Amino acid sequence: MAAAPGLEGTSTNGSGNNRDRLSELAARHLVQPWPVAGQIGDEARGLIRSGDGVYVQDEHGNRLIDGPAGMWCVNVGHRCKELADVLYDQAMALSYNSPWYTMSAPSAELAERLGKLAPGDLSHVFFTTGGSSAVESALRFMQFYNNVRGRPDKKLILSRGGAYHGSTYLSASLNGRPRDRDWMDGADHLVVKLTCPNPYRRPEGVSREAFTDWLVAEFEATIEEHGADRIGAFVGEPVMASGGVIIPPDDYLPRIAALCRKHDILYVSDEVVTAFGRLGHVFASKDVFGAQPDIITFAKGVTSGYFPLGGMMVSSRLFEELRRSNHPDAMYAHGLTYSSHPIGCAVAMKNLDLLEDGLLDHVREIAPYFLSQLKTLEELPLVGEVRGIGLMACVECVADHDSHNPLRLDTEVGQRIDAHCQDLGLLVRPLINMCVMSPPLTITRAQIDEMVRILREGITRTMADLRREGLWDG
Repeated sequence: MAAAPGLEGTSTNGSGNNRDRLSELAARHLVQPWPVAGQIGDEARGLIRSGDGVYVQDEHGNRLIDGPAGMWCVNVGHRCKELADVLYDQAMALSYNSPWYTMSAPSAELAERLGKLAPGDLSHVFFTTGGSSAVESALRFMQFYNNVRGRPDKKLILSRGGAYHGSTYLSASLNGRPRDRDWMDGADHLVVKLTCPNPYRRPEGVSREAFTDWLVAEFEATIEEHGADRIGAFVGEPVMASGGVIIPPDDYLPRIAALCRKHDILYVSDEVVTAFGRLGHVFASKDVFGAQPDIITFAKGVTSGYFPLGGMMVSSRLFEELRRSNHPDAMYAHGLTYSSHPIGCAVAMKNLDLLEDGLLDHVREIAPYFLSQLKTLEELPLVGEVRGIGLMACVECVADHDSHNPLRLDTEVGQRIDAHCQDLGLLVRPLINMCVMSPPLTITRAQIDEMVRILREGITRTMADLRREGLWDG
C-alpha cells in the first residue's frame, strides 16, 4: 500500500534491520501498557513510523486511517504544524517552571480561558499530566473538602459497571469493565458500583422507556442504604468511552446531578474523552447532556495528544466553602512536578484556537453522517448494535441477536477484526467483542466512507474465519 502523502522520509524508525532492532530492544527493555503475565517485559508491538492528518504509517510503510485517533486524543490530526510550532517556541522561551513557588503565563492564560468555557461556576482549574491524575486529583480533593468541613466519614464514591476512570490507585478503583480488576488491588472499601446505564444491556424485564426511572431508583436506594452522610462523590463519564461508547438514556444525567445536589454529593463528570471537541463542544456535560457538575476532569483532546496535559475544573462554590471554614491552614497536600506545564498549556491554547476556528462546527455537521454510515454495518449478522454520538462510536458484535449475548470467543473477536482491518488500511480499537471508532475530528466524508468500507470488509472476513473454524454459525 502506498505511503501517505508527505510521510516519506520522516522517520529513521523505518524498515529492515532498524525495525528488527527496535522490536528486539522493545522486547528486551520496554514494558508495554496492560501486559499479560505471560508476555510482561518480553513484548514488541506494532511500530508506527509517522502520522499525517487522519493517517498513520506503519513499520512496513502502509498507510492506515487512525480510527481511534491514537487513544481518543489526536483531535486536530497528526502533523499539525500550528501545534508543533507552538510547542517548539514555548520550549525555547520557557521549557519548565516549578508550580510549587512560580507560575507561567501560558498556565494563567489557559486557566482563565477554560474558566470562561466551562459550564456554570466551574471557573478554577488544577492542571495535571493526564486523565488518571485528573481523576485522582478530583477524588483527593473530595476527601480534603469533606475533612475540612468536618465530615471525615463522607468519603464513599459511587461509580458504575462498565466505567473506566484511569490507572492510578484511586481512579482505577472506580473501574467497572470486565477484567480490569481481576488481578489488581484497589480501594474497594471506598467504592460502591451502580448498574451500567447501557440501554442495549439493560436488566431483563425493564423497557427502554422505563430504564431511566430504574437507574434513578437504584441511585436513590443506594443513597438510602449507605447514607448521604457517607457518600462523598459520584463519578461518571457522560459517555462511557472505554466501556464501549455507552450513551446513557435521555434525562438520566440531569436527574443524577439533581440527586447529588439534593444530598450534598459532589458530581464529578469525567470528560477525559468527551471534552475538547469529541462531541462538538469544548465541554459536553451541560451543552450536550444538560447536567451541571461540581467538578469536570479532562485530558486527551486538550492538547490533541501533542503534550501530556490534563486537569480538573472545580466549582467556585467549593472553594468559597473551604475559605469560610474554621481551618484556614488546612493544606490540600497534592501536586505534581509537571502541574501547569508551560509547554502543555501553550499547546492547549493553540489547540483551542483550532477547535473554535471551525473544527467544532465541522464535528457537529459531520457527526450524523459518521453515525449513519456506521449504522449500515448492522446489516451484518455478527453485528448486534452500532451506537455513537459526535465522532465516537462502537460496533458491538453478538452471537445471537435475540439474546444479545456476547460471543463465546469474545476475548478475541475484536482483535480478529482489527487484524483484518490493519491489513486493509485501518486501525480500530478492539475491546473484547467491540470495535471502537473515534477518528481525528478533521475527518472528511470521503474518509468516513473509506473507514466504513474497510471495517465492513474486516467484519466480513472475520465472519468467514469463525464459520470456517466452526466457532460460529451465524
